[in-house]
Amino acid sequence: MKGLKAILFLMAVSPLCLAVKPEHEAVLKQLRLPYGFKISIYAGDVPNARQMALGERGVLFVGTRDGNVYALRDNDGDGVAEQRFTLAKELYLPNGVAYKSGALYVAEVNRIIRFDEIEANLDNPPKPSVVFDKLPSDKHHGWKYLKFGPDGKLYSAIGAPCNICNPEDKLYGSLFRINADGSGFQILANGIRNTVGFDWEPGTHHLFFNDNGRDNLGDDVPPDELNQWTGANLHYGFPYCHAGAITDPEFGAKMKCGQFQGPVWRYKAHIAPLGMRFYTGQQFPEHYYKQLFVAQHGSWNRSVPQGYQVALVKFSQGEPFSEQAFISGWLTASGQVLGRPVDVLQMPDGSLLVSDDKLGVIYKVEYKK
Repeated sequence: MKGLKAILFLMAVSPLCLAVKPEHEAVLKQLRLPYGFKISIYAGDVPNARQMALGERGVLFVGTRDGNVYALRDNDGDGVAEQRFTLAKELYLPNGVAYKSGALYVAEVNRIIRFDEIEANLDNPPKPSVVFDKLPSDKHHGWKYLKFGPDGKLYSAIGAPCNICNPEDKLYGSLFRINADGSGFQILANGIRNTVGFDWEPGTHHLFFNDNGRDNLGDDVPPDELNQWTGANLHYGFPYCHAGAITDPEFGAKMKCGQFQGPVWRYKAHIAPLGMRFYTGQQFPEHYYKQLFVAQHGSWNRSVPQGYQVALVKFSQGEPFSEQAFISGWLTASGQVLGRPVDVLQMPDGSLLVSDDKLGVIYKVEYKK
């Protein structure tokens, strides 16, 4: 009887119950994690789930590249979202989401918008206000990652509108920041082909960002990059030099790689590192503290696919020194792709959420002693 009452309650209040489907359970059975870790479905119907942000009241916001922005809510505190609200439709690749002071910020290709008092109005979201609208409108690498930094400023990036080219407009291939009200636009770095993931190292507040390398140089060239921004207006090489050491055959003839900032870590080629998160929670074992979790979306045109995992990049004294798989199994031995991780978000209890834009779910990762 209690179970029936709970079902009736959810039917009465929920715009959409996020049921876990059999195909989700089938994928879970294929995923491999270190001993003691458990992975489950936090929300089971979130089409094209991309970047995530957490509100003050525990609402999870999810951007997409299909035009929608979602809010997910765990009504009963059981660690599973029961409700999904569609906050916006038909936006221009609203991949990036960030939350601050009651407002949800959404990055479209050509602008950043804001929904005020959003957690109190999930079922009737307000009309968004425009924060900044002077971004290029090119669709190629136009989707954006969005996050507030330790300085309270809003950070994002503008990808190159091509596989390989040298745009005249220096807005392309840049990392930038603005104030929360849209003022104070500042380019921080150039020569970045396409970053869709960055985070600040705990303690030092050093900014690290992923960069997806160019295509059509072969299966294993160039490596994708993990870079560090040190506060200077640095150039990271694109389109002249890749991964700090590989001269581009089309644009690198008159440039030397030594004049550009190289990566602090080289991933395998074409694994597409996207969202990343330094772990600061207390739930995982101590050796995970201040280590970097990276969602590797997976190769799309490599003859033998690779990536399709959440990797752990280990740091010591502010520098990465090793990389290992943390969650694997989305790529089967036969080459079948079951899912594609996009972003990693830490919850207040120290668990992690991982978005998957292929399966359309949010996973929850916990450590059970």
